[in-house]
Amino acid sequence: MSTINIQVAERAGARLVIGLSGVSGSGKTLTALLLAYGMVDGDGGKVGLLCTENRRGRLYASSDTYEKVRDQLGMSSLPKPFMVGDLEPPFSPARYVDAILQFQQAGVKVLVVDSVSHEWEGIGGCEEIAERGAVRGMKDWKTAKREHQKFMNALLQSDMHIIVCIRAREKVKYEKVNGKTEVTPLGILPVCEKNFMFEMTASLMMWDKGKTQTVAKCPEELAHILGRESNHITAQDGRALAQWVDGGVALDPAIEHARNTLRTASAGGLDAYRKAFDAIPAKAKRALSADGTHESLKRAAEAFDADRRSAQPGGGGLADLNDEVDAG
Repeated sequence: MSTINIQVAERAGARLVIGLSGVSGSGKTLTALLLAYGMVDGDGGKVGLLCTENRRGRLYASSDTYEKVRDQLGMSSLPKPFMVGDLEPPFSPARYVDAILQFQQAGVKVLVVDSVSHEWEGIGGCEEIAERGAVRGMKDWKTAKREHQKFMNALLQSDMHIIVCIRAREKVKYEKVNGKTEVTPLGILPVCEKNFMFEMTASLMMWDKGKTQTVAKCPEELAHILGRESNHITAQDGRALAQWVDGGVALDPAIEHARNTLRTASAGGLDAYRKAFDAIPAKAKRALSADGTHESLKRAAEAFDADRRSAQPGGGGLADLNDEVDAG
């Protein structure tokens, strides 16, 4: 039984997750849409926008946006409109995951999420989850972070390229010094989980309506596209990103879709994984069994089941061992 599947390394099947953060009016939504259009060579039918901003995403379904795409990509006519779906409160990680999967099932190839900040501090988001589970004043961050990790897995394991917009604002730190509360400015920071920006393939802070950027993370191979830190990011940059991805080993889209479906299903445990495996086409079953994916994902599903059992009373975790000692 193999926990992992070891293979010769090659660039194949890359899916990009790009984070664009900034204050209101910093250009992140338009920049995300231009990148998305460039990545699908102007085919708006393959671009999706998951909007949590009270339908504001529809403001970008305008001739101004489409003319920019046409001119930047050298198209002879205006592109098709993008697909849009509105996520209403509560903004729980689970509802974000469901929405992402719906766009994937609709055939979208590049998804813009505007914004992900609600997942962390919006109504029903992680901060509320932690507050709701508080015991004797101690917030339930264990549950909140577990739900957040499911959201991260959906982003990182998706069939689609995903561009997330992240709100930013000035933050301060309060601390007691000699009995007095002192306030220390921390500057303008993204509104998200503290490690979120570094989970991305690349992440930027936008300024001056998108004209300048501060790079938080960018692979060296993409620095000439997303690491310039000056001048607007355009649909041509999106096209360059797609060309970089396509420069890897070509993969069968149907098999990769099945692989990502099974990855997501494995988090639900062995029963959920078996149902998902039974549902994929026979060709994908053969391919994913032959390359070791099926076996390693079965092991992952079993590990998820074991983790859930250990977290329950009587499941054999550390808390249960302590209870047994106290009872003795």
